[in-house]
Amino acid sequence: MKALAANVLARFFIDDDEDDQAARQRPAAIAAMSQRAYVPVTVVLEFEWVMRGFYGLRPEETARVLRALAGIEHISLEDRDAVLAAIDGLAQGVDFADALHLARSAKCFAFVTFDQRLAKRASSLASAPPVELLA
Repeated sequence: MKALAANVLARFFIDDDEDDQAARQRPAAIAAMSQRAYVPVTVVLEFEWVMRGFYGLRPEETARVLRALAGIEHISLEDRDAVLAAIDGLAQGVDFADALHLARSAKCFAFVTFDQRLAKRASSLASAPPVELLA
């Protein structure tokens, strides 16, 4: 099984018709995505950043793409349950990286941070540990 990089995911899911290199690389990305593959959680995190930061996708668009990735049967996502929980968090207005950190910390009794925005928004996440806000 091969592991996929965020740029392969971007070339597969995002049709960037203004980028000649993207158009040339898209067929190879489609071929790579048609085989059994593994996507590390760090790649999912980077892919979300690429969609948001580089392509300017809105959170609901990003969540839709990440759900589509998770729905491909022959693609194995590392820590799939945490990724799905983070996608749900994104859909509820929580930053994806923050939601992923919380989801991957679910076995802890608290998540400690100075981030007031995270503490406020995390209360809506059912599977996350309580957020302890440091002053």
